[in-house]
Amino acid sequence: MMRSLWTMGMAAILAIPLAFTAPSASAAAPPDISLTAVKAHLTQLQSIATANGGNRAHGRPGYLASANYVKGLLDGAGFTTSLQSFTYNGATGYNVIADWPGGDPNDILMVGAHLDSVTAGPGINDNGSGSAAILETALEVSRQSLAPTKHLRFAWWGAEELGLRGSQYYVNNLPAAERAKVKGYYNFDMVGSPNAGYFVYDGDNSDGVGSGPGPAGSAQLESTLQAYFTSIGVSTRGTDFDGRSDYGPFIAVGIPAGGTFTGAEGVKSSAQATLWGGTAGQAFDPCYHRACDTTSNISDTALNRNADAIAYAVWTTATAVPPTVVWQDTFETATGWTVNPSGTDTATSGLWERGDPEATTSSGAKQLGTTVSGSNDLVTGRLAGAAAGDYDIDGGITSVRSPAVTLPSTGTLKLAFSWYLAHGSNASNADFLRVKVVGSTTTQVFQQLGAASNRNGAWGTANVDVSAFAGQSVRILIEAGDASGASLVEAGVDDVKLTRQ
Repeated sequence: MMRSLWTMGMAAILAIPLAFTAPSASAAAPPDISLTAVKAHLTQLQSIATANGGNRAHGRPGYLASANYVKGLLDGAGFTTSLQSFTYNGATGYNVIADWPGGDPNDILMVGAHLDSVTAGPGINDNGSGSAAILETALEVSRQSLAPTKHLRFAWWGAEELGLRGSQYYVNNLPAAERAKVKGYYNFDMVGSPNAGYFVYDGDNSDGVGSGPGPAGSAQLESTLQAYFTSIGVSTRGTDFDGRSDYGPFIAVGIPAGGTFTGAEGVKSSAQATLWGGTAGQAFDPCYHRACDTTSNISDTALNRNADAIAYAVWTTATAVPPTVVWQDTFETATGWTVNPSGTDTATSGLWERGDPEATTSSGAKQLGTTVSGSNDLVTGRLAGAAAGDYDIDGGITSVRSPAVTLPSTGTLKLAFSWYLAHGSNASNADFLRVKVVGSTTTQVFQQLGAASNRNGAWGTANVDVSAFAGQSVRILIEAGDASGASLVEAGVDDVKLTRQ
C-alpha cells in the first residue's frame, strides 16, 4: 500500500440507518475459498522475492517473476490474459489483466490488487495478501465454470508503491467507450494484517468524514461486503476514500469502487481491540514496508475471512440480475414535483426547487454548485446570494413531493437517491433532511439529523428497501428543516430512482 496521510473513518450512527440489502444472486452459491490455497500463493511470492534480492518491487526481477507466476496460473485456468507494460522511473512495469469469458461486455466488474512490494522487503501482507486472495478467487471462478451476468475482469497492478502508477496507466489508457463499460471496481490491498482490523471502504459517506462518498454505485459495493461480514458475526468500520490505493484512478473518473482493508501502520485503539481482538497500542501491521513483511507476518483468520468476503462480493455482484427501473428522475426536466404539498410548510426561505444550484461556502462547502448528474437537482434555494445564509433554509420546514408512481406487486423494490445535508456549527439535532414514502401508509425511510458542529456539503447515496409498498401508488416526500433557530442549513437531492429486482 502506498504511503500517504491516513485517516480511518469510524462509522457514524444515523437516527434511522439505511436498510441496505445486497443484490440478489443467481443459484451459484459463493464458495469457501481455501486458506491453504491462498497461503500457497503467498509461499510462492515469498520464494520469488527470496530468489530475487528479497523483494518484488517495480523494475526488479522479482516483480516480473511474480507477474509471470500469476499469469501462468490464469492462462491454465481459461482466462484471456495480458501483461500491460508501462514505464516509470526509467524501468518497465507490468499490469496483469485477466478476463473471464462471457458476461455482458457492456457491464464489467473489475477486481484488483497491487502485486508489487517496496524494495525493503518481500511484501507478503502488502500486498501479496490481496493479490493471492483475488488470484484464488479467480481460479475458483474457473473451477466452478461460473457464468456471471456481468463480464469479470481481474487485475494485478504494478508500481502501486510508487504512486498508483500501474492502475493510473491502465485507466488513463482505457478508451472512453471502454471505460464507460466498467460499472464497478473492487480493490483489495492488505487483507491479512497480523493485528487486523476489519475496514470497508465508505462508499455511501455514512461516516460523514474525509473525502466524501465514492461515485454512485459505491454504496452498493460497500453494502455487499458488509453483508458478508454481518453473516459471520464480524463488525466492520468505514475507511475513507483517501486515494491511498488503486481504487483512486477509478473513482477519479466516476467508476464506483469498494473493498476491504485490515490496516497498515496505523495504531489499533483500545476500542478497536475490544471490537476485533488483537493488541491495542500497536500497529495493525508492525512490519509495514519492512523486511519482516514475510509469510510469518499474516493473520490466518483475517486472510481467511477476507478471501471469503472477496468471493462473496464477486459471486453476488457478478451474478446479480440487473434491476428493472420502475421510475427515475434526474431533475433535468420538470416531472411534476409539488412544493409544500400539504400547505403546512413554515420555512420563510430556502424552499425546495428544481434548478441549477449556485455554490455557497461558510467554513467549507455548504450549498453544492455541482450535481450528481446533469445541470439540475432538487435544492433548498438554488441561489447563492451575497452571503452564504441569504437563501438557506430559515424559519422551519420545507417539503417537496413527487408525482404518483405505481409500484409493481412483486419483486424486491428499492428506492435510491443521492443527498447531502450541510450546516454550520450553530445547527442542532432539530435540523434535518428526511425522506418518506407515502402510500396507504406513510413511512420515513431516511433521516439525517443536524448537530452542533460544522458539516460540509458532500454527496452521499442511499438505497432503501420499499417492498412493503408493492402494488401501491406512492409518492416520495422529501423534507428539510431549520428548526433550531437561526442556523445555516442547506440540503440537496439528485438522481431519485425506484427499481425492482
